Amino acid sequence: MKLKTSSIVIVAAIVLFLVLAALYGFTVVSIEEAEETEQSEEFDPVVYVDGIWESQMIPAFNEGAVELSTILSDIEVGADGMVSKDSLIPVTEEYGLITVGEAHVYMVEGAGKIVNVDAETSLGTAEVMLDGYDGPIKVLLYIGTRIPSDDASIRDAVGFITFGDFKEQTEYGKAATEINKRVLSTVLGDIDRDNLVGMTILFKGAYTIRTFNLISIDMSEINIVPIEIELGD
Repeated sequence: MKLKTSSIVIVAAIVLFLVLAALYGFTVVSIEEAEETEQSEEFDPVVYVDGIWESQMIPAFNEGAVELSTILSDIEVGADGMVSKDSLIPVTEEYGLITVGEAHVYMVEGAGKIVNVDAETSLGTAEVMLDGYDGPIKVLLYIGTRIPSDDASIRDAVGFITFGDFKEQTEYGKAATEINKRVLSTVLGDIDRDNLVGMTILFKGAYTIRTFNLISIDMSEINIVPIEIELGD
């Protein structure tokens, strides 16, 4: 009896499958074809950045960058170079963005004179004496040949790139890495790091202040990832 009941269930399942197949159709795909489809759908950070660099990222900075001197002038820095998180929040809410990870990110622009260059390591920086600001915060611009792997300032500051746009965390990270690579190749590729001191500079870029689990933040200096640089004598 049990065997008969099992046979009926199996036959019913087969009939149901055939009915559904007739109504909606189905396609038999080989393992090789399935793997090729999966590979074709893999995230390509180069293609992704190609699609947004000129059409969205550059316009975002052209339209949304805030004068860096204005932001820094509104930050209350103690004699020890520290800033309370509570006092920093309203500044960021006015001029920048606070990410879900409590990082404060800004799109900025500014002008000034390069007064010092540190090119001893791959994380080269240029110190800028910023026009319109004479406070204690040192302004540094990354000038290559590398940008820190954990710096996602440009990705985060533009506001239109969110974690929800990606299937997983690794894709989100790859987007930031490729953006930084694009900065190194297109913005900093022709920079003569040995002859920058004394030159004037106009720049647009982004920087991050990390505040997670902090009450006071060291604001003795900021590090900007540039997305546009114009140098003069």
